[in-house]
Amino acid sequence: MSAAPGPPTPGAKVKRHPLRDFWERVTEGVQLDVLGRQFLSEAKASYHLYSKDVDWEKVKRARGPGRIWVTSLALFQAMLMKLSPARRVLLLLAIGLIMVQPDIRWGARGQASFHFGGIGVLILFVLLAVELADRVTMKRDLEIAREIQQWLVPESAPRFDGIDIAFSTRPQNTVAGDYYDAFLRPIAPQSAAAPPLLIAVADVAGKSVPAALLMATFQASLQALAITAVPLNDIVDGLDRYCRAHSLEGRRFTTAFIAEIDSQTHEMNYVNAGHNDPILRRASGGIERLSTGGPPFGLPSLTDDATSYECGTVQLRRGDLLFVFTDGVVEAVNDADEEYGEARLLARVQSAPNESSDATLKWVMADVNAFVGPARQHDDITCLVLWVTK
Repeated sequence: MSAAPGPPTPGAKVKRHPLRDFWERVTEGVQLDVLGRQFLSEAKASYHLYSKDVDWEKVKRARGPGRIWVTSLALFQAMLMKLSPARRVLLLLAIGLIMVQPDIRWGARGQASFHFGGIGVLILFVLLAVELADRVTMKRDLEIAREIQQWLVPESAPRFDGIDIAFSTRPQNTVAGDYYDAFLRPIAPQSAAAPPLLIAVADVAGKSVPAALLMATFQASLQALAITAVPLNDIVDGLDRYCRAHSLEGRRFTTAFIAEIDSQTHEMNYVNAGHNDPILRRASGGIERLSTGGPPFGLPSLTDDATSYECGTVQLRRGDLLFVFTDGVVEAVNDADEEYGEARLLARVQSAPNESSDATLKWVMADVNAFVGPARQHDDITCLVLWVTK
């Protein structure tokens, strides 16, 4: 009887099956159930993309089994029109060759023949390769844009006596229309003895590259205005004038929460420009919402006069927690299309541990991530947490 093989010698190479290695490279180690949920989420997002171009009134007029055919044809046409004209023709040709499968016979008795179905499959493969090449090129360009965008927001929070700050952002696409910032103003306003801390969270209407470009110009405008010795009201008025001049008649407005904190008293002046009301959790556990301000930046007005924004004031004290977020947090959806909602967010912030801003941020984001799971999100998610330590 032969002895059973012992455990492998430490340091010895374990022979792996090539198919197993190939499968692990393809799946990147992701479990099958997770892959299935990801595919369903991506298929659902693709369906929503194509269904926007479908004439659903025409589909509703179809009756019986014919409705399935009309719906499938409408979705196929919507997908077809996303391609360039040359690729549309090739796709139709490939489908025709595969479905009809014409063949040519020659010889006295037709001993030889040639089927065109394989050519159709080859055309489909070439189309797939071309589309993938476009996608890879676009992804590379978007990654470069994302790198540039990351330079525009702080990598780490500034040091400020008695204030602990943390922030997090998760783009819906590679680049985002959300913006957050926290920095000491280089010059103190006329009414301040020392440069205050300025914090900002903004959300440009729209998605992906257009919103990201406007976010970049918004950041540049805020930084340019902040280096002057003007008060917060003048900064806000300047941002609104800029956004109105570049809003495409109000289609690209920007919501924002901008605040200044006095370095000595921790008094905070703020303006809420149509943004989700930040949550201020007092050390006692009480909740306040910061809503004072005005409409989003960039909305057209009936007159040429600048929009008047009201400035709110709150006194921050030791143990207070400020949670600023974009609407992508409360509008995050799960596989059942249920939104995370304000009620869940309020409960989570209220129960957050009194440790640090980073701990609070992780506490909330862990709950959001657990709620949405693998579901694809429709908006960027950004949070800024400020905790008063003394």
